[in-house]
Amino acid sequence: MNTEREQILKVVGLKQYFKSGSGRNKLVNKAVDDISFSIYKGEVFSLVGESGCGKTTTGRTIIKLYQSSGGEVFFHGTRIVSDVKAAKEAFQLKMDQINEGKLRETAEIKELLDNGRISEDEFKSRQEAMLQRYNDEAKNANEIYRLAKRDRRFESIKDVEGMKAKNQLEIFPQYQQILDKYVRYDQETKAAIQTFTDKVSKQKENVNRAAQSGDKEQVRLEKIKLQELTQELKKHEKELKLSQLRKKQDIDNLRYGLTHKNRLLMRRMQMIFQDPIASLNPRMTVKEIIAEGLRINGVKNEKEIEERVNLALKTVNLVPEHASRYPHEFSGGQRQRIGIARALVVEPSFIIADEPISSLDVSIRAQIINLLNELRETKGITIMFIAHDLSVVKYFSDRLAVMYYGHIVEMGDKELVFNNPLHPYTLSLMDSIPLPDPEYEKRRGRTVRYNPAEHHDYSKESPTLREVEPGHFVLANTEEFERYQAQIKK
Repeated sequence: MNTEREQILKVVGLKQYFKSGSGRNKLVNKAVDDISFSIYKGEVFSLVGESGCGKTTTGRTIIKLYQSSGGEVFFHGTRIVSDVKAAKEAFQLKMDQINEGKLRETAEIKELLDNGRISEDEFKSRQEAMLQRYNDEAKNANEIYRLAKRDRRFESIKDVEGMKAKNQLEIFPQYQQILDKYVRYDQETKAAIQTFTDKVSKQKENVNRAAQSGDKEQVRLEKIKLQELTQELKKHEKELKLSQLRKKQDIDNLRYGLTHKNRLLMRRMQMIFQDPIASLNPRMTVKEIIAEGLRINGVKNEKEIEERVNLALKTVNLVPEHASRYPHEFSGGQRQRIGIARALVVEPSFIIADEPISSLDVSIRAQIINLLNELRETKGITIMFIAHDLSVVKYFSDRLAVMYYGHIVEMGDKELVFNNPLHPYTLSLMDSIPLPDPEYEKRRGRTVRYNPAEHHDYSKESPTLREVEPGHFVLANTEEFERYQAQIKK
């Protein structure tokens, strides 16, 4: 089903390691360790797990608040996180293979020549074809490595094309197209100005002749004609000035687009933070907080900024009068709405919601969830929802991934995971969900806790994320995989 839908985000082998200490005391905390998943347009994809499992770190690495330790992230088909180290290793390995291949095939062709099995001309022809093939492979490998390095500097103006756009805009074909368009238009306008200038000059002579003749009616008619021609001349002169302004705007827009093209893409990804107090600057008014994203992205018209801020406030069920207040004047739920408005004002297509309801009262939680659901339905926004409350995830999400210590242990459609949880950690999380039934809670007894040492034996084979049924993935080795499949068939 998902293969037919538009893929908004693709995460491949994402890693985020935090290092502390040095030398023999150096420690590496693998907060996110080689996870992969995809998110499709219009869905809610949830990351669930206990505190410290790597959910928030995953979200922050995707949106580039952290620089990744490895892996790749593609957003709307464009790579926004690149694994340069892996690309460099792959490039070096490929070049070694190419050099070995050249030596081996050269020796084989030389042997055929020495044995008299091919002629001198055929030897040269085969060698040239072989060298051309390997040179093409080397160029392709180098291009892949170059693109990886370029994407690593995604936001940086140091990108070659960005630097050229900033300092040598005239080398871009788009620049020449703009010039050509306005040159043609300006030539036509200048020709019209010259024509009407001549007409005005001649008409002034007509007015003078009529005045000398003493015919007042003729003078009146000639002056009316002169006024009409003068207005037409001023109109063309005004058009020429406007043309120069439009040309400057088009060139500025081209320069900004080439220099910050990746920023324009990243604007379509926004994040709602967990703490509605800490995520809002107490020294800024609500208008300043919400408008900050617009200003960063080059919106300068104050009227437009005010209109978009007011619209964002109305979208989250606040009123424009709130724009002049400060964060401390609002309740927790209202602050979270302000955070949502800040994310919505730049019109994103994808939102990472990092436990947006965890610090709110139960009644306020329902309001925020309903608001996010409404935004999803009315604006078509795709949401990555980070949470540890499985009851909320069950209500709100379409697909989910369960994380444990930096790994995805189970992933799939909501119905598959909730109706048939397979991984012991997922079962443990399900078992910990309280039910509004006192008698059942008394009978249920103690919650089963997940212990990897007791539940798994990975001494012979390490686990990988495997598809046990269509749309349902579990972290397992071969033995566990077969057991899970047998469990599904029962």
